[in-house]
Amino acid sequence: MLFKDFLAQYGTTILYSVLVAFAGIFGKWIGSMYKKYINDKTKEAVVRVCVKAVEQLYKDLHGQDKYNKAVEAIVEMLTIKGITITELEIKMLIESTCQEFTKTVKEAVTPAEPVEVVTVE
Repeated sequence: MLFKDFLAQYGTTILYSVLVAFAGIFGKWIGSMYKKYINDKTKEAVVRVCVKAVEQLYKDLHGQDKYNKAVEAIVEMLTIKGITITELEIKMLIESTCQEFTKTVKEAVTPAEPVEVVTVE
């Protein structure tokens, strides 16, 4: 009967404490997942803006020099926002953005359907 009395007196308090702890842990996990998602989206946006800007501003540069300018701008902008990024992330995001730009340009240049020319005699 001692355990039954203990549960009757403190059971709901213990249950509330466990639920509050669980809610806190779950909330913290959701917050960290949200922050990671927002940081990833911010990284993608910053890389896209920097690559476009480098293409516009440094037309006389090519290859590695252009890449270095983009990396410099990306790191500076993300540092200001308090977001860290690895070299691998930078490289992958730049390559992805450049591939996207190339694909867009090819689609814009390639005609959708061939046109048949009819000669009138």
